[in-house]
Amino acid sequence: MRARRPLVAALATAALLAAAGCSDRGGSDEQTPATAGTQQAAVDADFGDLKNVCQAGETTGAPAQGVTTDEIKVGVFSDVGFTKKQEFLDAAKVFTSWCNDAGGIDGRRLVANVHDTKMMEVRQRMAEACRDDFALVGGGAALDNMGVKDRLSCLLPDFPAQTVSLENSDAGLQVSIQPGSGSYMSFAGLYQWLLKEAYPASAGAVGMIGGDSGPVKILVSMAEEGVKAAGGTVTYNDLYPAAGVSDWMPYAQSIKSKNVKGLVFMGQYTQLAKLEQALTTIDYKLDWIDANSSAYLDAFIDLTGGQALAAQNNVTDLQGFHPLELADRNPATQKVIDLYAKYAPGAEVSSMSFRAFSSWLLFAKSAASCGDALTRKCVYEAATKETAWTGGGLQAPLDMSRQDAPVTCYNVMIATTDGWKPADFKPNSGAYRCDAPAVRLTGNYPKPVTLADVGKTIADLK
Repeated sequence: MRARRPLVAALATAALLAAAGCSDRGGSDEQTPATAGTQQAAVDADFGDLKNVCQAGETTGAPAQGVTTDEIKVGVFSDVGFTKKQEFLDAAKVFTSWCNDAGGIDGRRLVANVHDTKMMEVRQRMAEACRDDFALVGGGAALDNMGVKDRLSCLLPDFPAQTVSLENSDAGLQVSIQPGSGSYMSFAGLYQWLLKEAYPASAGAVGMIGGDSGPVKILVSMAEEGVKAAGGTVTYNDLYPAAGVSDWMPYAQSIKSKNVKGLVFMGQYTQLAKLEQALTTIDYKLDWIDANSSAYLDAFIDLTGGQALAAQNNVTDLQGFHPLELADRNPATQKVIDLYAKYAPGAEVSSMSFRAFSSWLLFAKSAASCGDALTRKCVYEAATKETAWTGGGLQAPLDMSRQDAPVTCYNVMIATTDGWKPADFKPNSGAYRCDAPAVRLTGNYPKPVTLADVGKTIADLK
């Protein structure tokens, strides 16, 4: 299973919504780029080290659901109706517009069907995707475990930008660009660097705190295993109400009384900012705080404020995705920024933009290799033959032929008053350090859903 920490905050929120019983408001929107189907000679179809990603061509058949001689319909899952975050929709608009301007996939234009779950309507939207789409590409949902059996029952391939639940991470017919596996500690490299190299004095006093929901508790438990494997001792373990805390001072006092030196935080970055302000108020400074990648936003920097940022030491592991802040050193990262400026001016470019783009690129390359006879079987098998996928240079190499594999590359960022910046983590492969230990987890955690779980086999895929 691939790593799923990018949506720690959404998991905590989702747990509350499930308890409250949100109403069914329904709805699926189709997003078709205005420029689709028009090839323009000036469009550069290369992306980083990927050549001719999209191209003109002539097709003669309709070999699969969602595929005609003129177009390919793909689904994009999002919780935008609840979160108001457009990141997956913007990525779909930008990629499909660029690709269609370059000729599409062998002349077939890409059409993105947006499936807005509004957080709780995953199964309803999956039913629509099963009815209409060729595949799912470049999206994600906080409650993705609700739809995975339905997706496998209709044999719908998935190229997600992110996975959240353990049941969905590396489930059947899924090709994910997220590094990591549910059998291994995904942040073993980060914890080894923190506890054995950067801040060895903190190893004897590590704290854990997370939102009080089932999924987040699992992530905290997995992180605790990783800390212990790196030689750390956990001396503080606490939960806070998933709805949030109005007064973080008691938690700050407890952390101080336990003399915690390093803290792993699993929850909303808005809550972490308040905790750090409370810690700073009582003049307690930790050696480090693992803010988790949901805090890798300018909004966290702004919300936390200069005083707390100067006092506390926030770190996060981007797990081998090139940082936005160093775009001028990486052509692939810069190209995403340039394409957004052209096709979605004003839209925010975030870490999720790069994950989504890598997913779209993997799908496009795989689909193009199938030519006129584009089938689900062909596109899925083509994607799983990629043994060193980088998304054209957006991320460290990833072997798509192996689902159950540990993370090998990582890159650490630190939060400063001037924004996020690379830490001195001794990279040994470009922007990354690729010597993370393989730490196998021993806890009893949920497993990914397989084709066998819904009475199917890979032979059923056509």
